[in-house]
Amino acid sequence: MCTYAVFPAKTHYACVSCRVSFKRHPADRRGPGHRCPNCGGPLACAGHDFAAPRRTDRRAWSVVAAVLAAGLRYEGFEPCGCRREPKFRPRTRAQLRARRAVAARTGTPLAELLARADPLTAA
Repeated sequence: MCTYAVFPAKTHYACVSCRVSFKRHPADRRGPGHRCPNCGGPLACAGHDFAAPRRTDRRAWSVVAAVLAAGLRYEGFEPCGCRREPKFRPRTRAQLRARRAVAARTGTPLAELLARADPLTAA
């Protein structure tokens, strides 16, 4: 049975500039979306399984900013929630640097490499 079909799940939204995250129901497509209560800027949708780093951990938030800027989300479930498929996302700046280097060398899009556990293997 679909997990997200039975229970209306809230999604994590993050403001990278303020280094905060909130759980909200998905934004109404007609409206402007969710806004950060601290700075008033738009909140980035981070997915259902986003675990925000500590607010003081600037390095971890820089990695989160790169992942969200690439258009990826932190999702562990399939969109319908039927089966678990853990998705890899880099957690350290070293992992991010390694994927950026491989992307520059091979010409592979960065978003594709950020989703791989090992950037040198083909998907």
